[in-house]
Amino acid sequence: MRDLNAPVPELVDVASDLRDAIDRCGYYPDVVTDSLAVAIAGEPIRAFVLQHEPTFDRDEVRRHITILALTPSRLIVGHTDEHAADDLIRAPYASTSTEAIPLNRVNAVVVNRVVPNPAGYGAAGGKGEPVAGGEVVLTIGWGMVNRIDLEPAVCADPNCEADHGYTGSVAADDISLRISAAADGPAGIQQVLDFASALSFATTSR
Repeated sequence: MRDLNAPVPELVDVASDLRDAIDRCGYYPDVVTDSLAVAIAGEPIRAFVLQHEPTFDRDEVRRHITILALTPSRLIVGHTDEHAADDLIRAPYASTSTEAIPLNRVNAVVVNRVVPNPAGYGAAGGKGEPVAGGEVVLTIGWGMVNRIDLEPAVCADPNCEADHGYTGSVAADDISLRISAAADGPAGIQQVLDFASALSFATTSR
């Protein structure tokens, strides 16, 4: 269980841990690392999240990797996708993209959690152990993509048939990452929670 009054831990460079995670993933590690290096530009890495997702393309499996990395000044978002040969490129290939967002541009860090057996939360395991079960959806916004949710407006009168127009909300939704214990393990849940905590802290001083 997290202590809200706990001191902020000393920041360290986890670049080697990220490289080890990329190597363990085994998904074109040199391609993924080189694409991130361009965006990171030599800055230390304070925290990261790596998610490897296989997708199905007819009778073949294609792979996709998403990496979020936090540096002292920026949020790095990297994607690498696997593609089949096509009319232009005759052999299977990978495409990569990276985006570097200054921390002062990050305006939303949203964490949605599903916690199984909440009555027993924190009863088992010690401090620092991975959170067991459930899932986490981390949504980060920096103003590039906004989602508008609209629905018909209604009034309190159940017999009213007047047209009240629409009501809705605008939410920042530049990237959304879903991590589940079933697919990514308890360590994956803990990693995304730690990253969200580090990113939230980093944006408070910007």
